[in-house]
Amino acid sequence: MAKISGPEFGPLSGNAPKQLVIILHGYGADGENLIDLAPALASLFPDAHFIAPNAPHRCEAGGMGYQWFSLMNRAPEVMLAGVESATPYVNELLDEKLAALKLTEAQTAIIGFSQGTMTGLHVALTRAQPLAGMVGFSGAMMTQHITSKTPTCLIHGQMDDVVPFASMGIAEAALKAAGVSVETHARPYLPHSIDNEGLSIAARFLAKQFSIEIPAQKMAM
Repeated sequence: MAKISGPEFGPLSGNAPKQLVIILHGYGADGENLIDLAPALASLFPDAHFIAPNAPHRCEAGGMGYQWFSLMNRAPEVMLAGVESATPYVNELLDEKLAALKLTEAQTAIIGFSQGTMTGLHVALTRAQPLAGMVGFSGAMMTQHITSKTPTCLIHGQMDDVVPFASMGIAEAALKAAGVSVETHARPYLPHSIDNEGLSIAARFLAKQFSIEIPAQKMAM
């Protein structure tokens, strides 16, 4: 199995990292597409180390992007097999970074977008130890057997024409039934993307999970 890697950022403070944030891109994109979130978040989490790895496979749709798994067949059981196949790549990267940075799962969060949310949720909900938090933008949950109750924040645009907005409510119900702490945020008029308010919501959630006090005036992204 080839290792995954991608652009990294921080800590902005120049100190040894106190948090690790892994950012998982969507289908057909790459790590450069989402590492741009890091500078904005680093202004609030100056001791965090960010990494946005490229998914392990070149995108089947062409172009220069990557995919975590194929979307040619979107049957639920095939999508579940897809996130299961992607999970070892993320877990290996996570384990290596935790060892290298001398951090723990309790100091680690995943941020995902679209297919990155699907993959990130499966990682966060099936690791041996729960992470500090999982933020999922515009995604869906494929995971059926939850073994790790990572606190989760789901953010989804109501005008999403790629991943149905209803996916957020379905995931919320499944997570609550499994006893996972979950909060959900609908973004009115937003298509399949991340807006500034969504990023602010994510930052507030991460601050809570990392037990970091951030002045209210600094939370607007």
